[in-house]
Amino acid sequence: MKLKKLIYFIPLAAILVATGCRKSQFNINRNTNNPTDSTVTYDVVLPAALNATGALMATQWGPIQNWMGYWARSGTYAPNVTEETYQITTTFGNGVWNSAYDNNYDYQIVITKAKVAGAPFYEGIARIMRAHNYQILVDVYGNVPYNEALKGSVEPTPAYDKGIDIYKDLLRQIDTGIALIKNSHPTADNPDKNIWNNDIMFGDPVDGSEDDVDAMKVKWAKFGNTLKLRLLIHAYAVAGIDKTAEIAKINAEGSGYLDIDAKVQPGYKSDKPNPFYTTYKNDVAGTATANNIYYRANAWGIGYYVGDADPREPYFYENGTKGVAYGLPPVNANAAANLAAIGPGLYKSPNAPQIVFSAAESYLLQAEARFRGWITTGPSAAQLVENGIIASMLYLGIPEADIADELAAYYDWNAGYPDVDYSAAPLAAGYPSGGLFTILSQKWFALNGINTLEVWTDYRRVPYTAVATIVTASVPAPNDHFVYGAGAGYAAGPPLSVSPQNTSTKIPVRYLYPQTEYNYNAANVGGEGTVDQFASRIFWDLN
Repeated sequence: MKLKKLIYFIPLAAILVATGCRKSQFNINRNTNNPTDSTVTYDVVLPAALNATGALMATQWGPIQNWMGYWARSGTYAPNVTEETYQITTTFGNGVWNSAYDNNYDYQIVITKAKVAGAPFYEGIARIMRAHNYQILVDVYGNVPYNEALKGSVEPTPAYDKGIDIYKDLLRQIDTGIALIKNSHPTADNPDKNIWNNDIMFGDPVDGSEDDVDAMKVKWAKFGNTLKLRLLIHAYAVAGIDKTAEIAKINAEGSGYLDIDAKVQPGYKSDKPNPFYTTYKNDVAGTATANNIYYRANAWGIGYYVGDADPREPYFYENGTKGVAYGLPPVNANAAANLAAIGPGLYKSPNAPQIVFSAAESYLLQAEARFRGWITTGPSAAQLVENGIIASMLYLGIPEADIADELAAYYDWNAGYPDVDYSAAPLAAGYPSGGLFTILSQKWFALNGINTLEVWTDYRRVPYTAVATIVTASVPAPNDHFVYGAGAGYAAGPPLSVSPQNTSTKIPVRYLYPQTEYNYNAANVGGEGTVDQFASRIFWDLN
C-alpha cells in the first residue's frame, strides 16, 4: 500500500510528405474553388492534411499542459504573465483556431474534389477528420462558424453556429464518412487508387498495397465510432443528444472502437522529424529547442506520478523527479538544467509516428460509457480501465514483457485508493469512491502530452460534486470542476498558478475568439456577446 505525501504552432508551411502543398495565408473563408487550388488533387492533399492534423495534436497545447498540472515554465525563462494569471486575451492561443481551420480547408478540398471524381474512400476520411477538427474548435471556443464556413467569397463573413448543433451534425458527418469508406472499392486504376499509400494514418506510404484496404476500412470505422463516443461522453449531461440512440447506431455499424493507437507517419526522419519531437525536444541539428528548455515538470504533476509509484513517470519525464510550481518567479534553483524535462515516452525519436488518437483514451471513454450504462455488453468498466492503463504503458515504451509485473505492482501499491483502484471505497466520509473518479483520474495519468485537451474537457464537464460531497480547505468551493488527487491521498489539483500577479481563483473554461474575428467578422462574432474566459462556458459545461 502506498503512502502519499501531501504537497502543497509549429508552422505548417513545411509538409513532410513529398506530395504535400500548403496555402500561403490563413483565411477561414478560403474559396475551395479558387484557381490556386486547381493544380492540386485530392490524393495529393489528403496525406498533407493528415500530417497537419498530427501537428495540431502535437504542438498547440503547452498552456493547457501547464494549467492541467503536467508542465510548468522553468526558471530559465521570465514569467508569461498573460498565461500564468489566466488573464488571456483575444491574441492568446490563436494557433488552435488557425491550425484547425487551415487544416479543415485541406479536408474540404479533399471532400469537394473526391466527390466529383468518385473517390469515396478519400471523401470519407476527409469527412471524419474534418469532424475531428470541429470537435476541437467547439471544445476550445464554443460556438464557431460551421455551416457557412469554408465557402470563400460565397460567405465572406460566416455566421456562428451553436456548439450543440455542430456536435449533432458531426455525428452524422462521421456516419457518412464511415459509410463512404465501407462502400468504396479501391483498385489500382479507379479514383480511390493509392489510398493504401496516401492514407498515412492506417495505410503505409511506402509498403501499402491494395491488399490492405479491408483492414483500413475497419480501422477507419473504429476511429469514427470512437470519435463519436468522445462527442457523446463530452455531452453526457446534455439532454438534447440521445446517447442511447447514438450508441445503438455505433453498435449497428458493428466495427467497435479503437484498440490501437491512431498515428500518422508520412516518413518522418532525422532531418524531417515528427512534430512533437521537433517542437519539444531537438531541432534538425540536434540542438535543444526553446520549448525543450521552457517547459519542465510541474511539481504537483510529477509528484503525483511519483506518489502513486506509477511506472509511467520516467517515460513522461526525464532527468530526475524535481519539478517547479507553476508560475513561480525565476530563481537559479529552478533553472531548466535543475528540473525534470519532458520524457522519452512522449518525444520518442525523430522518425517516430505522431499520435492523433490513443487506444488508451478509447478504452477510458468506453469505460465511462460502461459506467453510465450506455454500453451494456463486453468488458466491464474496471476491465476497460485496465485495458487503458496497459495501452498507455505500451505507447510510452514500457516493454510488453514487463507490463504484467508493472501493472500488478501499480495495483498493489494503490490498493484501496480510488485514483487507481476501481473498486475502492472512499478514504473518508464524503470523499470519492472508485468508479468515475478512477476513470477520470486514469485519463489524467494517461493523456499527459498526448491529448491534454481531453483532460481539460474532463476538468470542465464533470464537477467534483459528481463523485464527492466533501468541501474542505483542501477542496475549496466552488466545486464546479473536477478535482484530481483529492480523495486519493494527494493534494487537490491541478493547482492554480503561484504567480505573484495572479488574483484568479479559477482556471479558464475556454479560449477567447481570435482578434482577427473581431477585425474581419465583427458582426457575427459580436453576436456571441461579451465572451469571458471564466464564465462563458462550452455548451456541455453545465455545472
